[in-house]
Amino acid sequence: MTNYRRRRIAGGSYFFTVNLADRGSTLLVDRIDTLRRACCTVLADHPVRIDAMVVLPDHLHAVWTLPPGDDDFSTRWKKIKTAFTKSVTKSVGGTWPCGRSKVLKGERGLWQRRFWEHAIRDQADMNGHIEYCWINPVKHGLVRRVADWPHSSFHRAVRERVVPEDWGGTAREGAFGE
Repeated sequence: MTNYRRRRIAGGSYFFTVNLADRGSTLLVDRIDTLRRACCTVLADHPVRIDAMVVLPDHLHAVWTLPPGDDDFSTRWKKIKTAFTKSVTKSVGGTWPCGRSKVLKGERGLWQRRFWEHAIRDQADMNGHIEYCWINPVKHGLVRRVADWPHSSFHRAVRERVVPEDWGGTAREGAFGE
């Protein structure tokens, strides 16, 4: 079994990417209220400061700061993924196609097994990852302006006058790549 080493910093800030197994799915935006409830329920018991977050059709990005003395982001993501999956499965029934190893572990195949995290190093790194969250829907061609994507913490930043509504400008065809 692979032993993943994650950099754990109590009270640290992290950037995350969490993907559905089906990268062509639109389930996260189709069921955005279910995802919000899962996050709110889990984070009520295991708080974090959400510095930025964006939900796209098949993946999400988040920047979290954990409470002082706490370095357990893995439990939070596991519980969010589990709560979302249980709620969606209950409402639509069944499971998603998955391999034998997932079946043996009782997994339902909705999410990619793991997630990607990056420990934020300094304020410039924090700013860059927050901006990455905000610009991601434009990068993926889902909207032309950051303000046009509804599932983003960008709107909170505008309300709090951190950035203007026209931050990021307007995308030009071919302006972004993976």
